[in-house]
Amino acid sequence: MTTPEPRQAGTPGTDPTQPSLPAAPPPTTTRPGTAPQKSPSGKGAGRAIGRAVALTLLVFVTVVLVLFVMFNTQTVDISLVFADVEAPLVLALLIAAVLGGLLVSLAGAVRRARRRNR
Repeated sequence: MTTPEPRQAGTPGTDPTQPSLPAAPPPTTTRPGTAPQKSPSGKGAGRAIGRAVALTLLVFVTVVLVLFVMFNTQTVDISLVFADVEAPLVLALLIAAVLGGLLVSLAGAVRRARRRNR
């Protein structure tokens, strides 16, 4: 039994008894003329993380809202322009929050309209 001759590092395929093969092209994942496929760790993973964060925030806000309603059950007097009304505190606070949100969204819409007209 004979031992093979040691090869020098960096010279693969220098055995004169075997024909040298051309270097193989790198494997392609797409056919010519088609768009490249997205990797599985691309936007799909980011969307999954985003959905998980959104779901977590939704659960958190829901729990906080339920606690808010449970702790604000007392009745308060609300003085309107034309009348005085008794209502639960949570209802008064939610109405104020909704009206505040509407004012902010209206101000944002006015700002966007002004920018578009420039």
